[in-house]
Amino acid sequence: MRNVRRRLALHFTYQTFLLFVFVLLLTFAIFLFVLQLVVNNELKRTYPNGALDGIVLETIVSENKAIVSKRWVKQLADHHYWLQIVNHKGNVIYSTNTPKDLPLTYELGELMRIEDTGRFRSYDVMMATDDSVENSALYMMGYRDDGANATLSLFETYETEGLIAEADIATVDNVLQETKRTLHIVDNEGTIVQSAGIANDIKRYKPLELILMKRMQGNYPTDISIFIDTDSEYMWLLHEEKKGEYVKEPFMKDVIVFVSVFGIIVLLSTVVISIYLGYRYGRPLLLFIGWFDRLGRGKLEALSDKERKKLYRKSGKLRSSYKLYQEMIDGFYDMTEKLNAIEQDRIRLDKTREEWMTGISHDLRTPLSSIQGYGHLLESGQFQWTDEELKDMGATIREKSDFLIDLIQDFSLAFQLKNKQLPFVVNKIEVGEFVRRIVLTFVNDKTMGQINFLYQGGTSPIYVEANDKWFTRMLNNIIVNAVKHNPAGTTVTIITRQEQGNAKLIISDNGVGMDEETLSNLFERYYRGTNTDESSEGVGLGMSIAKSIALAHKGNINAESTIGKGSKVTLVFPIMDNRNSLEQ
Repeated sequence: MRNVRRRLALHFTYQTFLLFVFVLLLTFAIFLFVLQLVVNNELKRTYPNGALDGIVLETIVSENKAIVSKRWVKQLADHHYWLQIVNHKGNVIYSTNTPKDLPLTYELGELMRIEDTGRFRSYDVMMATDDSVENSALYMMGYRDDGANATLSLFETYETEGLIAEADIATVDNVLQETKRTLHIVDNEGTIVQSAGIANDIKRYKPLELILMKRMQGNYPTDISIFIDTDSEYMWLLHEEKKGEYVKEPFMKDVIVFVSVFGIIVLLSTVVISIYLGYRYGRPLLLFIGWFDRLGRGKLEALSDKERKKLYRKSGKLRSSYKLYQEMIDGFYDMTEKLNAIEQDRIRLDKTREEWMTGISHDLRTPLSSIQGYGHLLESGQFQWTDEELKDMGATIREKSDFLIDLIQDFSLAFQLKNKQLPFVVNKIEVGEFVRRIVLTFVNDKTMGQINFLYQGGTSPIYVEANDKWFTRMLNNIIVNAVKHNPAGTTVTIITRQEQGNAKLIISDNGVGMDEETLSNLFERYYRGTNTDESSEGVGLGMSIAKSIALAHKGNINAESTIGKGSKVTLVFPIMDNRNSLEQ
């Protein structure tokens, strides 16, 4: 799970970084947009002066060539302006939208007159220079000022002492009405002395207002042309409607529109990102929730076919969207397999217990039936028994009672060992001599006459700490198990030796052996081997008790077997030289 935590941390770190970059770029884009709005708004107010400054700033000039941005070329054409760029020799190195009557070379005197008067032939001309480059150039932007020509024509035709004669006022008014123009004749104080043509809202011109109207035509609904009569000092002002509809929109309107569009984009981006993240992180969580739900309902299958197709490619590899949770998926698989194994063990244990209950019922019923039968016979008084018969009956009742007592003791011992409540006092014993004496008891047992016993011990003494009673019970259970489940003539070999600092005991036989099921369940409680011929003896606790006693002595036990070749049980215990006394 550490890898999952590391991967999640890395994943969210780079997502945070990407989000930061996105916000940074978006902020930069907003800044550029607002800057462009400011520039455009200023350009509209100061056009054409602002346009000329922009052209000078953005144009790349060399000795005989100039490169002008296409957007400026388009703006000049839309506003009916022409542009010429003249190098230091007076040669035109660039021109756009220029009339045919403009020259390709200018003399010094011509340029000086244009600079002084602001006009060339019938054109109003603005001039600017760029001294910051190595090859400086002169920029001339002009247009045909029809308004100025019309004003001059009106002045020359109808002027009398600086004003329009009374007899001509109606005529001038009709001419201006037809061309949708307005004429104001203004004195030095800005008062409108005479007016003709289309009426407008101007009542008086304030100081500097005419200069602003001339320089910042973008802020006013009309284009203005001015002619000053030097004799009378009257100014003739001709207003002409702009080409196209004039709509003066506040700067903040553009900002509000942009912010609204930006907000919608951010909202949509947030929704898209939320859907992506929900799909990216929510889909695996739904998979795990479904998995948990199935496990909770006892369905221990790993995944359905539909879920497996979502999780894995056809090649069997995990899909990229789930790789983030690879360790969790592997953990779920392991947990499912373990739960499934536990469930199978539970089922097998229940089956084993049912079989054991059947066997134990039979094991208990057989001696009890004998005891009960003899008791009824003795109680009835219908028969006369000889001393020999009574002695045999008493011996049978005692043997069956002893069997029941041993059976009950095995139950009690098994549960005491399981719950670690067995009284356990250890002493120092020499393994070789201790085991040899136990083997002698089996050799001298007349009931074991058909089984051969062989003991093999080492030359050096081997000392362990053990409880004499329970150590004997452990070895007896193992040897009896070998005797009980093998035919007459079987040889049981008991070996003791020291190996790798441990005491090792091996009990082997050359009997019938055990199958895989019996071998795998040999040390399980209640298991009764499949190859026993005496169902009335034992309840499947002997080898389980032996294992519990071995573990209580800090030892280990395992079994090996081959069908037809016999079995081998190996016990390993630490010797006294390698450890302290057992602590109980």
